[in-house]
Amino acid sequence: MEKLLRQTKNILKLKNYSPRTIKSYLLYIKQYLIFSKKHNIKNRKYAIEKFLLQKINSKQSPQTINLALNSIKFFYKEILKDPEKIDLKFAKRNKKLPIVLTRNEINEILKNTTNKKYYLSIALAYAGGLRISGIQNLKVKDIDLEENIIHIKNAKGKKDRITIFSEKLKNDIQYLINGKSANDVIFNSNHGGKLTTRSFQIIFKKSLFKSKIKKDATFHSLRHSFATHLLENGTDVRYVQELLGHSNIRTTQIYTQVTNPALKNIKSPL
Repeated sequence: MEKLLRQTKNILKLKNYSPRTIKSYLLYIKQYLIFSKKHNIKNRKYAIEKFLLQKINSKQSPQTINLALNSIKFFYKEILKDPEKIDLKFAKRNKKLPIVLTRNEINEILKNTTNKKYYLSIALAYAGGLRISGIQNLKVKDIDLEENIIHIKNAKGKKDRITIFSEKLKNDIQYLINGKSANDVIFNSNHGGKLTTRSFQIIFKKSLFKSKIKKDATFHSLRHSFATHLLENGTDVRYVQELLGHSNIRTTQIYTQVTNPALKNIKSPL
């Protein structure tokens, strides 16, 4: 098994998969191989179905089920060179609306974030619609203080894009990057290197709690709020799509459901 997993890791690297995807693929392939061996299931289709059904029964999300299925498909096609197609459909994704914070709620969260570095990370994520990974990997050379733009590199899907940031943050950002070289990350830990994803999430949750906001918001809600507030300001959805880096306009259009003024103006008959 270990030999197959090493081979899988090498092929994934050669195909330029992200470290996060490689880690996930190896995890689910290993789980699948252990499951198949433990239950001594020889029929491939039956083994995959049983493995995925176990995950469904343990209340794992459709996204997790789909990722596990993709991992197994990759393993059979690219590693075992099995020509037989795996004729299994993906799980339906949950069609939940994104959790969006109001402008006042974001101001409260910022007000309750006393650490300047984390304050700026939250402000920048909202101002430019960045994911945690975007904030985490942001380097000094990626911000153009003259043009008020951020160059997001190697983001989700291995894509680069340009987004905006607020001029209000310019002085604080300038102060934070003083003395750093172009290739240094902006939000570094006190021990050197990048801050962890968890550290951003923990600080955000603390600030959310201090702000007495009851929404089940996460750091990613800042990105949702960025998109929604731009649409509320009258920004064309295609520009919002470009700023977010969405390949498909339908992904961006979900925010029009959150901010639909026609629905918000309908009064209850009660």
